[in-house]
Amino acid sequence: MKLLRTSVIIISLFFSISLCATTKNTPKSTSSNQASSAGKKVENLSEQDKKFIELREAAKKNDLLKASQLANQLTDYEMTDYVEYFRIKPRLYDSSAKSNASTDADSEVNNFLKKYKGSGLADRMRNDWLLVLGKRKDWANFDLEYPQFALDDDTQVKCYAMLSKMAKGEPPKSVGAQAKATLLDPKYFGDACPELISQLYARGGLSKQETQSISRSATEMNFDSLGQRMGVDDPVAGIVKKARTNPNLAMKTFEENDWKNNAEYKGMAWGVIGQFLAKKLDPTAIDAYRKQHAFGHSELLSPESSEWKVRAALREKDWRLVKESVETMPEAVRLRDPAWTYWYGKALKELGDERSKEQFEKLANQFNFYGQLSLEELGRTIQIPPKTIITDADTKSISKSIPAFNKAAKLYDMNLRTEGNREWNWELRGMSDKELLAAAEYGKKINMIDRAVNTSDRTKQEHNFSLRYPTPFIDKLNPITKQIQLDVNWVYGLIRQESRFVTAARSNVGASGLMQVMPATGQFVAKKIGMSDYTPDKLSELQTNLVLGSNYLNMVLNELDGSWGLASAAYNAGPGRPKQWRQTLTKPVSMEIFAETIPFTETRTYVKNVLSNAVYYEILSTGKPQSLKAKLGTVNPTQAVNSNLP
Repeated sequence: MKLLRTSVIIISLFFSISLCATTKNTPKSTSSNQASSAGKKVENLSEQDKKFIELREAAKKNDLLKASQLANQLTDYEMTDYVEYFRIKPRLYDSSAKSNASTDADSEVNNFLKKYKGSGLADRMRNDWLLVLGKRKDWANFDLEYPQFALDDDTQVKCYAMLSKMAKGEPPKSVGAQAKATLLDPKYFGDACPELISQLYARGGLSKQETQSISRSATEMNFDSLGQRMGVDDPVAGIVKKARTNPNLAMKTFEENDWKNNAEYKGMAWGVIGQFLAKKLDPTAIDAYRKQHAFGHSELLSPESSEWKVRAALREKDWRLVKESVETMPEAVRLRDPAWTYWYGKALKELGDERSKEQFEKLANQFNFYGQLSLEELGRTIQIPPKTIITDADTKSISKSIPAFNKAAKLYDMNLRTEGNREWNWELRGMSDKELLAAAEYGKKINMIDRAVNTSDRTKQEHNFSLRYPTPFIDKLNPITKQIQLDVNWVYGLIRQESRFVTAARSNVGASGLMQVMPATGQFVAKKIGMSDYTPDKLSELQTNLVLGSNYLNMVLNELDGSWGLASAAYNAGPGRPKQWRQTLTKPVSMEIFAETIPFTETRTYVKNVLSNAVYYEILSTGKPQSLKAKLGTVNPTQAVNSNLP
């Protein structure tokens, strides 16, 4: 790897400017799920298209008057279903986006559902309608509509469905078991779920301790009023609020005072303190969690506290605590992320337990970070599956979906990716692997590479990794990476995660293009490499974006000991942060542990995906099996972060 030699002053300036290029307290939000396409330039849109976009924004704000006015001007627009939906939707909600219990729109909704039966947009309307029916407690109509809600991906609707079951006499204990498996993330609770929890507690469907656990989870996430609406006081709430802002002070206060409560509540308090210390990568987090573990009742920890307990134990390489922490996790928490199956297997292996192989085998057929690690733990190499060839007959089998795919393309052109994804993904439901690959080929044909990637990613038995891991613009990228001796497979792994190859992608904080370069970063790197003709508008140009992004990645790589993992984290969260995180280490750790304990959820996921992607790209380019573990390496502690950093 070619090293870039710079003076201490330049290094400090580089890190200062680069860190400023990200948001102050969070990553730059450039994952593929967050990047959006700029689509056509505004001047290239028709007047009708512009009004349609205005209508969508009015509906999003539940501006009933404006939505009605704009819809009346779009009676001949090609997407009449969306015009109707955007006209009706504001009638279901007030301006605060709470469902409106008025019956005025009943007939319009029913007519819409009949007219567009079987469409993704009808399913979206049914989602909205179920929220209204649930708020009304109109269980008869709710129960007629709910089985037809195909996606069933709204937590509030699920809570209303459970309230309906109780209204019909289903035993509260049975409903309570369903609720515990569903209510994992308070930010999706809305109005329905606190009402459900309160009723379940009152009727014995949830114990006092279980209800307090859910309430505590909301308080931990700074949803204090939500936690208070669940019908039970949580004695640990005060500790939660202190730990959120200053876990070290909370720990000190808790140790100094004789907290007059039972052992269970003391254990929960230590668990909360442990969580917030662990998120700061404070070495004392393990002490708090060990005290919690001694008190027991780990099954009552919130999902966040449960997961960070494992991470704190990993940082200390306390494999017995890792094992026991995963074993006591609520089942729904343990099964929602393959990380915990992998780390359970790893802990068993470190403890000399042959059952570790069973855990690794559960993941070995998954094409992801943990699947790759599990293969290597089993002594196997990472390879790609045989390529499935798509025939004309396979392509013909998805011809009925092509109008919807083209509609999605039209929506993407207007920068309406939420609606475009809905149209595209709706058509994929129930497709066989070959049909999915045919749809991916069609996406590639119409130059929607992100759809080709996401669609081919869904296959289970038959695969085409050249669609999953494409290499567009290779003629432009190869010369750039060769000049600075940067691994092109790693760069592709990063681009796949950053933008999914949407050339006009723009994040919610202003990062642009394939490599999602921030404006300040682009300006700095352009000056550093002598790009004298650089202007900010060039950041969206393909060639300039690849040059600046690749050089920036190379700079952070060389300043972070040549570690792909650390440099990937730096690219997402700013180069100062990996240095800060390394400073908290008390001993060397493997990169897989370091990645698992990154405090930012987005960056933690990002690093794993980029490195996993890079391995598959390297296999495709070389035709040889590769090792993820070899690329991960070990992370060593460092001295204090440069004082010139912000």
